[in-house]
Amino acid sequence: MKQARSKTVDIDHARVSSDLIDWFLQNARDLPWRRTLDPYAIWVSEIMLQQTQVKTVIPYWEHWMKQLPTVARLAAAKEETLLKLWEGLGYYSRVRNLQKAAREIVNDGGGTFPEQPEAIRALPGVGRYTSGAIASIAFNQPEPILDGNVIRVLSRVFAVAGDPKEKQVNERLWALAKELVVRTKAGVANVKVGALVFAGQRAALNQGMMELGATVCLPTKPECERCPLRGHCRARVAGKTGLYPQSAKRAKSSARWFQAFVVTKAGKFLIRRRDEGLVNSGFWEFPGAEVADANADPSKAFRELFGWTPDQIEAFGQLRHSITRYRFHQSVHRVEWPVRRRMRLPESEWVTLEEIRRRPFYSPQLRLLKELE
Repeated sequence: MKQARSKTVDIDHARVSSDLIDWFLQNARDLPWRRTLDPYAIWVSEIMLQQTQVKTVIPYWEHWMKQLPTVARLAAAKEETLLKLWEGLGYYSRVRNLQKAAREIVNDGGGTFPEQPEAIRALPGVGRYTSGAIASIAFNQPEPILDGNVIRVLSRVFAVAGDPKEKQVNERLWALAKELVVRTKAGVANVKVGALVFAGQRAALNQGMMELGATVCLPTKPECERCPLRGHCRARVAGKTGLYPQSAKRAKSSARWFQAFVVTKAGKFLIRRRDEGLVNSGFWEFPGAEVADANADPSKAFRELFGWTPDQIEAFGQLRHSITRYRFHQSVHRVEWPVRRRMRLPESEWVTLEEIRRRPFYSPQLRLLKELE
């Protein structure tokens, strides 16, 4: 697919970099991980920020750094501690990979976070974007980054046609990001702006692109008049910012149905721990099962779980959430368990509400817990 070019804009990469850095150093948001150049702290922030908004991540990151301030502490932490710290952030494979990587750093690297991009990229859970972010932000190396915000900025400035998810278009965007950071000189090390500190010009460039996409070059109604790149932007000059990036239409989502049971006995609640190998393994939940549709009989699902049918099943509420292309619908029911009846559900316990609060639960289950409280 041909790249759309405007005859009226001849882009100077060095000038783009310079204008963006100048703007960023004056407009950078005061985010807690921008107050340090500790690669461990920056790494944790980048992993948390995957698929998660900044405002959500800030309190999680601050709590995490108080509890696990070093790679060694992360490597030695118990699984339940990690899951509780990550509780509610979702995409829980991220936290498991964090610990796997921390143990590799401790065992193979003596506890020192690697500086070279290749070594960073070899860590579990670290891909092309994350390694570039850490290498540039923590060490001021000329490594490119490409996330959703950067894709939007580059697609508009250079009028890059086509779906960024397509291989050819994606590689074109990576090449542009590389060109910009390579053309940027290292600059003065450890640039301080108030409480914030930046490893150098390359670190400021990459963070500046992300910042611009997050605060100015918005998906809809971009604020072009206050954009430092407005004179360079081919899409703006052509009056076509709304056409970039040219993402393909999303696939239709499909519904899945679940039934969960809040089972009580003598003031305690029945919870179970999800088995290893399952999605959200290691987290606790109220017992439940996937069913065929919204009209499924809860007594049947309960009998399949526990081997008997209670006299009364009380409707408690409805929970809904979406992940990728699925829409999850969960109907919740309350059941009182007879005191003398035995229970044989693997990995399950009877606990008080106070004990439940100390266990890690995954996001939809947290909403159910709040309803109980």
